Amino acid sequence: MFYAYFDSPIGRLLLAGDSLGVQLIGFPNGRMARGADPAWRRADGLFSHACTQLEQYFAGTRREFDFRMALGGSPFQLRVLEALRAIPYGETRSYRDIALAIGQPRAVRAVGGANGRNPLPIVYPCHRVIGAGGDLTGFGGGIDTKRWLLDFERSHSGLFGS
Repeated sequence: MFYAYFDSPIGRLLLAGDSLGVQLIGFPNGRMARGADPAWRRADGLFSHACTQLEQYFAGTRREFDFRMALGGSPFQLRVLEALRAIPYGETRSYRDIALAIGQPRAVRAVGGANGRNPLPIVYPCHRVIGAGGDLTGFGGGIDTKRWLLDFERSHSGLFGS
């Protein structure tokens, strides 16, 4: 496994993967904070395309990502992740909305679990998923990071008069 770091407005993000693509984006804070494994090798060049796209995202000029990714997970988790990518930039959906979108309306808690195991946050925008009452619920990078990402996207989306 190889890794690189990307300095972002929300902190230093860890990118990890191999020649097949990026497998992980880790936050510096929150319950899912990640650092490089000592057995991994630093390879900044391997992640240059992903870093360029993240730079564009944080500049407010990119809304979707198409760098090479090597996404793993169960079929259910992959369906949830694809539903996350369908949430428009600057908007939010509830866990129930995602459960309905994947055709499993009773799987709200399972959607929450799959969302919480998202290996590529920002790319698969789990920060856009909120509680049914509009509350900012769990986020691997911390609630402050989730709030920052949502506010950032809203300010660049043209929604809400911004």
